[in-house]
Amino acid sequence: MKTTNHTVLITGGGSGIGLALAQLLTENGNQVIITGRNEARLQQAAAELPGVTPIACDVNDADAVARLVQRIEADFGGLSLLINNAGQASAYELLPGAEAFRKAEAEIQTNYLAPIRLTEALLPLLQRQPAAAVVNVSSIGAFVPAAAIPTYSASKAAVHAYTQALRHTLSQHAPGVKVFELMPPLVDTEFSAEIGGANGIPPRQVAEEFLAALAQDEYEIHVGQTAGFYQLFHADPAQAFAVMNNTLRAVKA
Repeated sequence: MKTTNHTVLITGGGSGIGLALAQLLTENGNQVIITGRNEARLQQAAAELPGVTPIACDVNDADAVARLVQRIEADFGGLSLLINNAGQASAYELLPGAEAFRKAEAEIQTNYLAPIRLTEALLPLLQRQPAAAVVNVSSIGAFVPAAAIPTYSASKAAVHAYTQALRHTLSQHAPGVKVFELMPPLVDTEFSAEIGGANGIPPRQVAEEFLAALAQDEYEIHVGQTAGFYQLFHADPAQAFAVMNNTLRAVKA
């Protein structure tokens, strides 16, 4: 797939992986729109990236999403690349008093249900383009869960299943819209600070590996350490789980 001359919408685009994607895609000649809940952060990001359009939107708010879609249709009718990147995570153990249900509910809403709503709303617009794509950002935890972020891992496993189903369906009914999944490992962002993110790879590396894979139509993009864990998972799932959780424990320490 081409990597230039797209009109791109990135959720959670004001920081971390989303911001790195916005920067690289802008450098490569794409028109980029970033969304997020924090308008001040969006404005700051846009000030650092001339040409990027910030639109404040909480992807968990149905009315806000409807307004966003209307704005995109009115002002950016050539939208051809949707990157569902906004996320939420809680680090905790599944023990009494952890409030697991409350945390899982928030993670499922932001990480799984919100991308479904936005994707469904924007699919008619994407289908008007000669070539378009949906990119869902999941995680290495989609197939090797980390016990320190248990329900976040579960939410990303749901994203993985949804992405596979969406890819299959659109390949039959809307072949002009490709579906990619970006699966980063631990990344050094504010988002991952609670679980030792300072030891992760830079967001720019995620963006660069993503763009290279997009150009090659690699539909499941295993960034950095994810590739090795993916191979280990298929060879020995129990060992992959043990390595993941021992590694994360060491990183946190």
